[in-house]
Amino acid sequence: MKKLLVSLMLLAPSMAMAQAPVVEDDPFGRNTLQELSTAGESKDIFVVISNIVNIILTFLGAIAVLLFLYGGFKWFTSQGNSEQIEAAKKIMGAAVVGLAIIFASYAAAQYIFDQLSNQLL
Repeated sequence: MKKLLVSLMLLAPSMAMAQAPVVEDDPFGRNTLQELSTAGESKDIFVVISNIVNIILTFLGAIAVLLFLYGGFKWFTSQGNSEQIEAAKKIMGAAVVGLAIIFASYAAAQYIFDQLSNQLL
């Protein structure tokens, strides 16, 4: 069993590298990364604004999840103290409401951007 695991660990890097052809002049694929650059391309304003809104909402969602985890940790470490349990419940409840608002605003923003881009284009 141990030999099987070692052989799989040794084969894993070669399987991961098998996804792209290896060029003799560029064995590490540095030139293929330059082809992915979008510096010269112009993007639609709706795409740019939509990406900014998605980044902001993702950041806010991460904060809400961290607040929920903090509330759970506070409850877990309360040692039966009812005041700390109530504070933890409030934090967790606020985090759940925040996540619901974030999901709703994401859906609304996507709908608005889709409708505006369909009407203007």
